[in-house]
Amino acid sequence: MPAVRRAVRAALAALPAPHRDVPLLVACSGGADSLALAAAAVAVRGRGDVHGAVVDHGLQDGSAKRAAATAELLEGLGIPASVHTVEVGGRGGIEAAARRARYAALRAARPHPDAPVLLGHTLDDQAETVLLGLGRGSGARSLAGMRAWDAPWCRPLLGVRRAVTRAACAAAGLPVWDDPHNTDPRFTRVRLRHEVLPLLEDVLAGGVAEALARTARQLREDGDALDAVAADLLGRAHDPEAGLLLAPLDGVPAALRRRVLRAWLATAGVTALTDEHLRAADVLAVQGPDRGGVALPGGLELVRARGRLSLRPVRWPSGG
Repeated sequence: MPAVRRAVRAALAALPAPHRDVPLLVACSGGADSLALAAAAVAVRGRGDVHGAVVDHGLQDGSAKRAAATAELLEGLGIPASVHTVEVGGRGGIEAAARRARYAALRAARPHPDAPVLLGHTLDDQAETVLLGLGRGSGARSLAGMRAWDAPWCRPLLGVRRAVTRAACAAAGLPVWDDPHNTDPRFTRVRLRHEVLPLLEDVLAGGVAEALARTARQLREDGDALDAVAADLLGRAHDPEAGLLLAPLDGVPAALRRRVLRAWLATAGVTALTDEHLRAADVLAVQGPDRGGVALPGGLELVRARGRLSLRPVRWPSGG
């Protein structure tokens, strides 16, 4: 438990001022990671300053009973806890839908508007996230993995191995619940955890999880630096009345220019951008000529005219 407490103490000390001296919310499933996190949080901050939330996704028989038992266990640790039952559905697979429902419930459960939500993601989870991003070819942003702080989400255990949290629970006599979904090979992340990563550890003689987490940290630092430069460029290129002026982007490297385009489109409310969208927008920005035709999510079209880019609704041809 000392290693987990040190990680929690460091993460809380690094929080920005508005989030530092307010009550915490710990998301707890009853598994070793979140349970060790909850016990460490109350040890670091004291009773009365830590609240617990247990999300019942309703995806397994007896899930309501399991969630209630976890909330009771948290209460025994001195953590006021509540159960939040959600409906899992919508776009994407079951993992993505459950994540959306869970995060929405946790955001709403915060005891204070600035309260951080502590999540039990470990170094092992980070390594799996990097491998998923690599396999999907989703670029440096995905390979950079999860952030330790991404308001309101706080992940104190990204430098802690899963084996450490399990040992911490055993040392404290905390009963751990092992979610059957964590061993179900229908889920890609489960196969990464139990098949791919062990094979990589064997072939590369160990240290793979740490190396992947280290790679994520390095890419995240590089990405933050590039984002700062892109933000400065965007400040010079963005005209609220005219759109995105192209002159300030002359001679800018393509990777940086696409970051500017992504940031500008995000300010305009364009989401779900793919690499293909950004590269098409970049070709229009660099090569022209003045024209439209780059279709973007949300029924929008990117148009170039008079040295600037702008957005307009897609103009569908009229039928005969």
